[in-house]
Amino acid sequence: MGLRQADSGHRERTLSPPWMAVLVLAVISLAIAAFGDDGRAWFAYDRAAISAGEYWRLLTGHFTHLSWQHLFYNFVGLSLITYLVAAELKAGELVMIWAFALPTVSAGLWFYQPDLQWYVGLSGAQHGLLTAGLVASIGRWGVERWVVAIVVAGKLIYEQLFGALPFSEGASGDAVIVASHFYGAVSGCITGASIAIRVRAQAAI
Repeated sequence: MGLRQADSGHRERTLSPPWMAVLVLAVISLAIAAFGDDGRAWFAYDRAAISAGEYWRLLTGHFTHLSWQHLFYNFVGLSLITYLVAAELKAGELVMIWAFALPTVSAGLWFYQPDLQWYVGLSGAQHGLLTAGLVASIGRWGVERWVVAIVVAGKLIYEQLFGALPFSEGASGDAVIVASHFYGAVSGCITGASIAIRVRAQAAI
């Protein structure tokens, strides 16, 4: 699972950057979850509180969850995304993807969903990682990534036309804000394309 062997004489096993990112995000989310209802009250995306100057919520809302079940499903999804499309990404690429996805989702919700008063969860930004990993590897897709790309495209189209998938609200415990998935996917397409262009430019030198 993303383990590396050192080149030195002894064998050293360390987490690769994608799995280290999963671990860091999990630790942040678990720390917020440990505060229970108080954590949700302090860190959720809350439009009224943000308007009053609590700008940290634009970031921390992504690491806040409705329940332990919601957190569990988010990180099962994140682990699956990492395994399928993001395990080969470098540390700098991951930083760029997450650093762009988190504010992009928040900005999309703020400017284009003015009626949305409250939001928590990592799924919007996860869609940024998912689409970035796919777009960054265009031209090197095997059957597995073609299947993932078709499923993801179908899911996004369905959500924008008909709303959340039937089982998703039961898994999260509340209404799923599918707009966040779209904003995350847009951010991922942009960062994934920039990674692909840079890799091809380097290969051409």
